[in-house]
Amino acid sequence: MKVETFYQHDFSNPLNGEHVFAYRITIENLNDFTIQLKSRHWIIFDSDYDIREVEGEGVVGVQPILPPGVSYQYTSACHLSSEMGRMSGSYLMENLYSKQEFTVEIPAFELIVPVKLN
Repeated sequence: MKVETFYQHDFSNPLNGEHVFAYRITIENLNDFTIQLKSRHWIIFDSDYDIREVEGEGVVGVQPILPPGVSYQYTSACHLSSEMGRMSGSYLMENLYSKQEFTVEIPAFELIVPVKLN
């Protein structure tokens, strides 16, 4: 899994405590069986000590099916009230041959306004 983050200057309003981050995730099926992403669970930590959880079916309105060796990429967004935060979570996947469900952990990644990195 690969995660890239992007601060969205045009959609953010720092004076009102509105910071928008886009993130692009690439998921690759390294198994020898076809899988389907069924649902997601995110834990979003805002550095103002706000913690939110987001759950739902699929990602960006789809439940992608990934045959062995295939990857799927999507872009979504997260709103923070502070200039720094972090996201982590998990995907619920299903082995389409055995119908067994399994969880894939999403390691934490940082959401930081670029000027904070100087």
